[in-house]
Amino acid sequence: MAPMPIALAGIGKIARDEHIPALIDSPDWRLDAAISRSASVDGVRNFSDIDEFLADPGEVRTVALALPPGPRMAYARKAIEAGLNVMLEKPPAPTLTELRNLWSLAQSRGVTLYASWHSRMGAAVEETRRRIAEARLRRLRIDWREDVRQSHPGQDWVWEPGNLGVFDPGINAFSILAVILDETPHLTSCRMEIPEGRQMPIAADLDFATVAGAEISGRLDWRHDGDPSWRMEIETDRGTFALTRSGSAVEVDGAEISLDGSVAEYPLVYKRLAELVRASESEFDLRPMTLTADAFLIAERRVGAPFEW
Repeated sequence: MAPMPIALAGIGKIARDEHIPALIDSPDWRLDAAISRSASVDGVRNFSDIDEFLADPGEVRTVALALPPGPRMAYARKAIEAGLNVMLEKPPAPTLTELRNLWSLAQSRGVTLYASWHSRMGAAVEETRRRIAEARLRRLRIDWREDVRQSHPGQDWVWEPGNLGVFDPGINAFSILAVILDETPHLTSCRMEIPEGRQMPIAADLDFATVAGAEISGRLDWRHDGDPSWRMEIETDRGTFALTRSGSAVEVDGAEISLDGSVAEYPLVYKRLAELVRASESEFDLRPMTLTADAFLIAERRVGAPFEW
């Protein structure tokens, strides 16, 4: 089956680190066009904005949106109104209402809308789900720490309203939590620290509750020194283990276990997108976004030290 042409909007760090390499190696897709106000991609058609692209989409019927959530919704709406399939990088939108409206529009136009959650794609997430399903969960601790200077160097937009601050990586943990548990836990408390002069949190502590009574908590922190630590420490009545590397590995007794299947996230995201487009279906899980919104609704906020790049 011949690869399908695709356009990629938003040629920033995540696009160059993940999206473009995944598309270059994909048997399902051929990168045909790039859309960016300030960057370009060699060997493809380049456009400055979505309107310029939609005036000449060529054979492209699918657009992947890797630009920040704020402008992403306008791009998504225009693409869907033009009859194109759309994939959304996470977090899918600034607000739940916008996201639900976009879903209704995609349904009315008969196009694929894929709200992707890359951290839940690897084999380690399925292995974690299986281990929990076969036991009784006692405790789960989210430990999601990274250095924002490495992950978003100089990108002031991450501190603006609608861009979530430390919940930008934290929502990855929520996306995993939503699929490894039979019951989506609900937040009972959230304590955020917001740097002086900024509007979004740099750290947060979380507590959740479940009907089954498992103890679930989490720590999100953008001030980590060194390589990222994206872990879930899990205790069941059959033992303890950890989901590590943002959902890419399972660790038992301090050692990673061998898993069947790919652990590469973005190639699997684009494989799933191809499946949805070819079947004329959509995938639209709001639970990670809902948990994030709940955190902001109930959070206790305190002002911390100023943050400077």
